Amino acid sequence: MTIVRSLCGQCGAGCGIRAITDDDRFLRVEGDRMHPANGGRLCPRGHGLSASAALDGRLLHPMIGGRRVGWDKAIAHVARRLSAILARHGPGSIALHVSGGLVTEDYYVANKLMKGFLGSAHIHGVWGESGIAAAQHRAFGEDVMPAAVEDIEQAETLLMLGEGLAQTHPVLIDRVQEARSELGLRLIVLTEGEGSEAVDADLRLTIAPGSTGRLLTGLLLHCHDVGLVDRGFLDRHVAVSPDFWAAARQGHDIWSVARACGLSPVAIRAFYEEMAAADRLVTLFSEAAGSAAVTAILNLHLATGRIARPGAAPFALAAAANGMGGREVGCVAGDLAAHRDFSADARADVGRFWGARLLAEAPGQTGDALLEAMRDGRIQALWSIGADAEAAPWLRQARSLVPFLIASRDLADGMEDADVLLPSPGWIEKDGTLTGPDRLVSRQRRIFSLPGEAKPDWWAVTKVAQAMGWGDAFHYERPADLYREHVRLTAYRNEGARLLNLKRHAPISNPAYDELTPWRWGEVPFDGGHFPTIDGRARLILPSL
Repeated sequence: MTIVRSLCGQCGAGCGIRAITDDDRFLRVEGDRMHPANGGRLCPRGHGLSASAALDGRLLHPMIGGRRVGWDKAIAHVARRLSAILARHGPGSIALHVSGGLVTEDYYVANKLMKGFLGSAHIHGVWGESGIAAAQHRAFGEDVMPAAVEDIEQAETLLMLGEGLAQTHPVLIDRVQEARSELGLRLIVLTEGEGSEAVDADLRLTIAPGSTGRLLTGLLLHCHDVGLVDRGFLDRHVAVSPDFWAAARQGHDIWSVARACGLSPVAIRAFYEEMAAADRLVTLFSEAAGSAAVTAILNLHLATGRIARPGAAPFALAAAANGMGGREVGCVAGDLAAHRDFSADARADVGRFWGARLLAEAPGQTGDALLEAMRDGRIQALWSIGADAEAAPWLRQARSLVPFLIASRDLADGMEDADVLLPSPGWIEKDGTLTGPDRLVSRQRRIFSLPGEAKPDWWAVTKVAQAMGWGDAFHYERPADLYREHVRLTAYRNEGARLLNLKRHAPISNPAYDELTPWRWGEVPFDGGHFPTIDGRARLILPSL
C-alpha cells in the first residue's frame, strides 16, 4: 500500500487528501488533517474520487480523424496545421478553451503559447469570465482575494450570500458551523427567493431575487449616515469620488430597499444595525451573488475598514478547482500574464521574459463573441484542453463553426468528432500545483501512473511548440520547470507594484518542488492600507441599480 498526499480538485476549496493506493488502481481517499484548507474534513465528492480510478471509457491513444496514431504523428500534424493557419490567417486566428480543472503548470504553458507565440488572446473558460476578478481589480488595483480561510475562526460575524454555498463548498460550511458552536461566531444568511434552510443560521433573511446588491448598498449608506464608516481608513487609503455618496443614495433609501427586497423597513433596519455593529466581519460569497452584490460587498468592507486584518475581509469563493491558478498565470482573455495587462510596458516586459515571437496586442474574445468570430471566419482553429461540463453547449457550437478542432481529454465523451484527440490525465493522474480561493498554493501529486499513452497537458503543449520551431522557449521536462518559470515571471520587474510575487520559490529545486507543502502568497493583502494602484489607494465603485 502507498499513501500519496494530494488534492481533491472537485471544487474550488482546494482540500487536501490522503490517497491510499496499491498496484491494481485500488483507491481509498480520506481528508488530510495536515492541510490548512480542510484540516481532515472531506465531503462526499472528495470520497467519490475513488470511483475515478476505473479506466472505463478512457481515451488512451492519440487519434486523428477517428484513427489511432502515435504521439509523434499527432504532434507533427497539429504543429503543421496550426503553422499553416497562422501563416494564412495571421495572429488571432487560433483560439483556446481551458477547463477549470487544470493544474497551474498546464495553464501557464498554454497561455504562453497562445499569447507569446500564436499572437492570440482568444481564451474561453466559463470559470475565467469572472465578475469577482474584475470587481477586485477595480476596487483593489489587482485581482487579489484578501481573506484567508483562518479568518472564519477569527470573525465575530459571518455574512453568507446564498445557501447554495452549502452544496458547492460543504467543507467550508462545516468549518463555519464548527466556529459557531465552539467560538460563538454569528452566522447571517441572505437568500434570494425561496429559502431552503439548508444551513443552520443565527439569522436568515429571504429577499426578492436580484435585490442583494440593493440591500448591501443600503447597509453601506446606513453605516455612513450613523457615523460607522472608518473615516481615518477612508481618508488615508481609499479614493472616493466627490459624487459617490450622493449617487449611491439614489434608490437605496431604506424604504426603496425594503420594497425591492420584499421586507419591512423595520426588518431592514434591524439587519443594518446588527451588521454595522460587527467589528470583525467576513462576507462569504461566490460568482452567483451577481455583480451588483459583489461591488456592494467590496465597498462595504473598504468603507468600514473591515479589511486587511484578522477576521475582517470579503471572502470570494471560486467555482472551478483551480480557477485561481488559471487567473494567476493569465490564462484568460482579459489579462496578459502574472496579473499584468496589455499595456505597452507589460507587453514589453512579458515579451522579453518569454522571448516571444508574436505577442498578442490586446485582450481577446471569449464566450459568444468568440463564437461569432468563428462564425465569420476570423477563428480557424480551437484547442480545447480539459473536460468541462459547464462549457459543453459552447463547445458543441464551436465544433460546428471552427474548421480545425484539437481536444485534449481523459474521456472522449462529446469530443469523438474532433479532428485531433489527445489523451490527457484524469485528475488523480495530474502532477503540478493548484491555488485555492485564499491564495493557498498546494501540490497536486499524481496518485496513479498515466494509463495507455496519456500524457500531461503541459507536455503536449510543449511538444507542439517545439515542433513549430520554438524549442528554445519551450524546454520543459517536468512540472517543476514550469513552476519555476511562472514564479520568476511574477517577480520579473515587480518592485512592489503587484502583490502576486512568488519570488521566494524562484530557486526551488526539483526535490523541494516534489515535497512542497501548502503556502499562501501575499501574506496579509493590503496590510497597512497599501493597495497596488497608481496612488496606493483602493477605490469605492459606484453601484448600479
